[in-house]
Amino acid sequence: MNRFGTVAIWAIVAFCVISLITLPINMQTQLIASITIVALMAVIKIMKGDGIWRLIALAFGTAIVLRYVYWRTTSTLPPVNQIENFIPGILLYLAEMYSVGMLALSLFVVSMPLPQRTERKGELKYFPKVDVFVPTYNEDEALLANTLAAAKALDYPPDRLQVWLLDDGGTEQKRNSVNVLEAQAAIARHNSLRQLCDDLGVRYLTRAKNAHAKAGNLNNGLDHSDGELIAVFDADHAPARDFLLETVGYFEDDPKLFLVQTPHFFLNPDPLERNLQTFEKMPSENEMFYGIIQRGLDKWNAAFFCGSAAVLSRKALKETDGFSGVSITEDCETAIALHSLGWNSVYVDKPLIAGLQPATFASFIGQRSRWAQGMIQILRFRFPLLKRGLSFPQRLCYMSSTMFWFFPFPRTMFLIAPLFYLFFDLQIFTASGGEFLGYTLAYMLVNMMMQNYLYGSFRWPWISELYEYVQSVHLLPAVVSAIINPRKPTFKVTAKDESVLVSRLSEISRPFFVIFAVLFVALLVSIYRFYAEPYKADVTAVVGGWNLLNLIIAGCALGVVSERGERSASRRVRLSRRCEFVLDGRSYPATIENVSANGARVQVFGLDRQIIGEDMDAAIRFKPYSGEEPEELPVLVRNFEGQGELTAVGCRFTPCVARHHSLVADLIFANSNQWSDFQMARRGNPGIFFGTLWFLRLALFQTSRGLVYLARSMKPKAGAAKRAA
Repeated sequence: MNRFGTVAIWAIVAFCVISLITLPINMQTQLIASITIVALMAVIKIMKGDGIWRLIALAFGTAIVLRYVYWRTTSTLPPVNQIENFIPGILLYLAEMYSVGMLALSLFVVSMPLPQRTERKGELKYFPKVDVFVPTYNEDEALLANTLAAAKALDYPPDRLQVWLLDDGGTEQKRNSVNVLEAQAAIARHNSLRQLCDDLGVRYLTRAKNAHAKAGNLNNGLDHSDGELIAVFDADHAPARDFLLETVGYFEDDPKLFLVQTPHFFLNPDPLERNLQTFEKMPSENEMFYGIIQRGLDKWNAAFFCGSAAVLSRKALKETDGFSGVSITEDCETAIALHSLGWNSVYVDKPLIAGLQPATFASFIGQRSRWAQGMIQILRFRFPLLKRGLSFPQRLCYMSSTMFWFFPFPRTMFLIAPLFYLFFDLQIFTASGGEFLGYTLAYMLVNMMMQNYLYGSFRWPWISELYEYVQSVHLLPAVVSAIINPRKPTFKVTAKDESVLVSRLSEISRPFFVIFAVLFVALLVSIYRFYAEPYKADVTAVVGGWNLLNLIIAGCALGVVSERGERSASRRVRLSRRCEFVLDGRSYPATIENVSANGARVQVFGLDRQIIGEDMDAAIRFKPYSGEEPEELPVLVRNFEGQGELTAVGCRFTPCVARHHSLVADLIFANSNQWSDFQMARRGNPGIFFGTLWFLRLALFQTSRGLVYLARSMKPKAGAAKRAA
């Protein structure tokens, strides 16, 4: 009877909703209803309504969205017999329906995400044996040294912790290659990393062949280790000391737990943040996923493995014969397999590792292409909606995560749709200007307000559109390739330790300038048609406005592909840590002001500036978190400047022994609170209005900057000019 009552209630609610969204009303009533709902949502937002009020606001917005979908489906599609209009018209319609579907899945996942979990590091009394895996392929030895040193310094009983370097760059296959240069490089790497591991007290492990990429490398580690739990860190992801203290305890709470995932925090900006100079002002792109979406997935027991910064159960992995390797995104694929077998996951929303992002736009696109192709492989091979063993909410969550990567198709359609009318006079969206205001504009505004409700402090207005646009240009062929031949994509390691030494245009920037030029011509055409065809002025104004919005986003993208010169991919981390600066056998009281993977800036008191010079050997003496007595880290003086009684000294680390790498790791990575503080400092919600104004200013400046870079790139080089002469 209870089940029957529930079904009856849902049936009545569904009938009422359908009746509401299909109610025939005139345009004036539609406008009044739209304005009223937008105003109510704005009032709830201004009053900071949460809980049930948040759901009410989202429900109001959903009503407008559904009303738009009904109108769009029944009143705006071109006739089937007008094939030149119908085909692009139906493609645009499908693109919009995809967006509505993804909005629905987003509402399901994150409308009421779980709150952040409380800290557990003071509670841990359960100390299972943990194997720490650091898989590597071609990463630099200095980068690996910092990560391994940080892993070795984890605050955990030493006899219960074993750190492994899983080296896929020194396999027997590579060392015996017929290419003598490749073989010698692999032999040198193998010997060098073995020595590094011996010095740090870490186990070195390689294998015969590079089979199944990262998944195969991790599975080889499983075969040679015996810890109850497996912690996985990418080669450039160094953990804070409290990583295991914050994660291991959850496995004692739940014997069916297979995963504790933590967010990926990055010390350096991604190429968009670096080129737009927003890294310290605006939340990073990944924070929307790790700050909101993963917490939403966690509510439905669907938080998934992200390849690093996670702890997994060996017992659970045995049920799937280790890490799955059918797709090139072994992390999410492994999570689906274990969730379908009844295992659980937990997400801890606290940054406990710090890593590096791709420094160049080309590497950024390469990374995202791999993610997109891997998720489409999972959709093809594991199809979550029909995956046996998953709960219905888990199926929806995984569909949301995999379907997201189809965004290049609708984003491309939204880009070119106005051009069909402006250049070819095709009628692919049959509506008047008034109907556009009453339905489409209301839908767009409500959609933005709903996104602001869901992600306001983590994603500012129009930034998602910019990220999707700059990716779509190059991801579209990659996605099409994975759809046609899902077994073709192969795992490629993303370069993280690059740097852009001089300002230049990205090597893959040309399509963005071509698109901008086409959209600019379309803007001129829309202005001409507005005055030349006054009887179509309302439609031309609407389509021209749509094209102008695309032009603004495309203009901002010109700044994204205009790479700013930067000496290093490493980012300086601000901190305030007492130390002593040692020079010529004398020590001076000092404070470490900031630090990077390569060096530090130290404020020194009482230093005689007559005795200091560039390229002098010195040392920083400080007490590490993992020790009782102060230790010295050798440095080389790179620069200095007087600041009253203080002298600011820029230093470069010159590690001589393994312990020095541990001290560098202690300075940068030991304290996880500094990363949380940095994230919180740049989280703020400017709102739709002020956020839009900010984006317009940003886009105007970046458009001009991109055009300047283009003009510079077209100037003949001095040498070429002389040769031509």
